[in-house]
Order: sequence, then structure tokens, then C-alpha cells
Amino acid sequence: MRLSLIIPAYNEERRLGDSLRKALAYLDAQPYDSEVIIVDDGSRDRTIDIVRQMESEPHRTPLKCLAYTPNQGKGYAVRTGMTEASGEFRVYTDADASTPIEELEKFWPRFDDGADIVIGSRALPDSDVAVHQAWYRESMGRTFNLLLRMLRLTHFKDTQCGFKGFTRRACEIVFPRQHVLRFSFDAELLYIAQKHGLRIDEAPVRWLNNPESRVHPISDSTRMAFDMLIVRLRNSLGKYK
Repeated sequence: MRLSLIIPAYNEERRLGDSLRKALAYLDAQPYDSEVIIVDDGSRDRTIDIVRQMESEPHRTPLKCLAYTPNQGKGYAVRTGMTEASGEFRVYTDADASTPIEELEKFWPRFDDGADIVIGSRALPDSDVAVHQAWYRESMGRTFNLLLRMLRLTHFKDTQCGFKGFTRRACEIVFPRQHVLRFSFDAELLYIAQKHGLRIDEAPVRWLNNPESRVHPISDSTRMAFDMLIVRLRNSLGKYK
């Protein structure tokens, strides 16, 4: 199997159906084999029912749902999907499809050229941010990435875009070493990858912000900053070897 598409979901009954239909229609039209894995992160709404309904509809691409309780965090959900996936390439994307599935086509040339990880970026000259986040959320993102550079964790300007792809080998290296389970897990993954000499390429993507963000601008931002300090501590203790 060439591709596994992982979609973490928590209380996504209003947004997941449309995103999932678009993803399946796109993948059904591709010449390679693929699968879609929904990871239900302890939802309390009808998210699982939406997936079950989609399973009964006709499509060529296999659809699988992994579910557990209680809620563990987006990082936990992504790790669960990535470790259960079968694809030689494994991409996770947000349930609201803020990055359209067609942007996946920008990843293949970079993988073919030898990249181990390709990350979607909203901060490159060719990126197309068609619908912006609220100004305070964009400021929050810039501040977080400044913190990452100050802590020498990463040099990337956009670590939080929820559209990232990994080779099977990269998954086997980074996800067993992952500790952060909530929103700042992306930055930890990239730090682990860099420590192990994996090649990370950035790809400019189209982005249409969905205003129903799960990230709280105060409490989650504080937690994300704290998590990055813990990453530095874990590194000093040799946890990422």
C-alpha cells in the first residue's frame, strides 16, 4: 500500500462527513492503493456514527476507524493512527480539511527526491492562505515558533500546520520516541527527526482556516510552551536517543 491518510477526530460530527467524502473521492481517483484511518479520540458526539455511515457507502479506498476513551489529545491520536497504518507513506491531516486533500500532490516530488518527512507550511512565499485565522491566533503561532527557535528545537517557521507526511522508516524512528500528546506534539516530532538525521522538506500549501479551532488561545498556548521546556529537559536526559 502506497498511502495511509490519518485523520484524528474529537467531537467532529459537524465537520468530518464533508472532509471525509472529499478525501475518499480524491483517493479513489488515484492510481495507487491507499487507506483512510479515522482515530476517534474519545468523542462524546456522533463522530463514530458519521464514520460508520461512510463505511457503508461505495468507495474503493478502505476506511478504518480506531476509537478509544477517554480523550487523550491530538498527539496521541496521530501516534495511534501512524503506528497502525500500513502505507509506505503516511500523512495526517485535520478533520476540518483546512488544507485541501489535493495539496498532497505537492508532497510526492519531495518524497521521490529523498525526503523522509514533508510538512505543509503556511509561511513560505508560495503558500496560499486563502482564509486567515483571527489575528490573535496568528500572533500566537508566530510567538510559539519564536520560542522554538529560542530553545533551538527547530528552525521551521510553521510547525503547527496539520498536514504532514512521513515515510514508513521515519514513522518507525520518531513515533516510538514521542512523549507530547496534545497540540504541540508536531514540534517534538520534528525535533526528534532532526536529531536522528532525517531529511525534512517544507511544502507550501493552500490553507482555508476553519474558525472552530480546538486550541484555546490562553490555556493551550501556556501548555504548549511548557511542553517545549519539557522537551529540552527530556533531551538532556537522553530520552530521544
